[in-house]
Amino acid sequence: MKNDLQFAQQKHAPRRFQRWFKPLAGLLVVVVAGGVWMAMRPTSGAAATAARDGKAARKADILELATSDIAIIAAQELRVTLPVSGTLAAQSQATVKSKVAAEVRETPVPEGIKVVRGQVIVRLDTADLKARLSNAQATQEEATARLALAQKSSHSNLALLKQKYISQNAFDTAQNSVELAQAGLKSADSQLDIARRAMDDATVRAPIDGIISKRFVQPGEKASPDMPLFAMVNLRRLILEAQVPASDIPRVRAGQQVTFGVEGFPDRAFAGSVVRINPAAEAGTRAMTVYIAVDNADGALRAGMFAKGGITLRKSAVMPLLPLVALRQEDGASIVYKIENNKVMAQPVKLGLRNEDEGMAEVAAGLAPGDRVMIVKLDGVKPGSAVKLPEPVRPAAAATGNRG
Repeated sequence: MKNDLQFAQQKHAPRRFQRWFKPLAGLLVVVVAGGVWMAMRPTSGAAATAARDGKAARKADILELATSDIAIIAAQELRVTLPVSGTLAAQSQATVKSKVAAEVRETPVPEGIKVVRGQVIVRLDTADLKARLSNAQATQEEATARLALAQKSSHSNLALLKQKYISQNAFDTAQNSVELAQAGLKSADSQLDIARRAMDDATVRAPIDGIISKRFVQPGEKASPDMPLFAMVNLRRLILEAQVPASDIPRVRAGQQVTFGVEGFPDRAFAGSVVRINPAAEAGTRAMTVYIAVDNADGALRAGMFAKGGITLRKSAVMPLLPLVALRQEDGASIVYKIENNKVMAQPVKLGLRNEDEGMAEVAAGLAPGDRVMIVKLDGVKPGSAVKLPEPVRPAAAATGNRG
């Protein structure tokens, strides 16, 4: 019995194992898969974080510059100037005055109108002048007749003298009458010439080419000799009268170029040149007047305008110009941060003429036109740093004038 029971237990044992084997195997697979997933999850996250951090670090190594951070070196002239200001005046101007006493009949040209030399600008009444002319002509004719009579008498007396019918004294008296008649004719001719000139002066003409700037009389008014009738100016050439401190006069010479601007033309620069310097200083300001000739062919400028500019004291040749804000000092040497192949490099430079007011200097050595330099100081930027340039980059502007 015992053996049969043991045999029966051994016979049913494999069946019980087979019944529990599949669930246990499935559970084991789930556990193993979960462990593998849990083991791989943190590793994958750390790798992603590390990848992002690496990408951000690489991006942080390249600094993107703004347009205002850099400038392109340009080759231009550099000027050192002395600031001046003053009022523009017409070099050629005239006040037309009456030469005769007469009534104003006509003023055909109003203010602001251009006229040419010889053009009629005033007509005066000529009634009285014609009467004076007629009187002068009659006087001249009378003097001519007297001279003719005296000469005829002199010829007759000369014949009588030769025949000794009259004395030498009588002949001299007759000859003196001729001389008096000649003098009277000359006086009459002079008075006639004056009367004719007065008639001509009744028609007043422009003495120069220019523009009528002011009219002093109206038709119907009585003009007298030396009374102003019109004022006129020629604006083709102006004079800028600028006050310069006496201490700066030794640096000013005739022929130096001047650039200036005036109100109403904000985007236009005008040019002139020094033509002369007043030798005496003003008592109150201790300044001297410098006269600057300005060509005004297009008539844009007007007399009386206020001008402000500078006299060019020194001027360089066309050379690369560097903004002084880009200049750095390292170990006693002048350098700039030059950008080449998107890398920052320390470039030693040698400078020439400077214009401190404009913040520019000519580069004698170290840079060439087209080079890019940094004009701002950024933290963390040093030689070897990688940068990204904006497009386009503005070129460095040249200085055109200020006190040197």
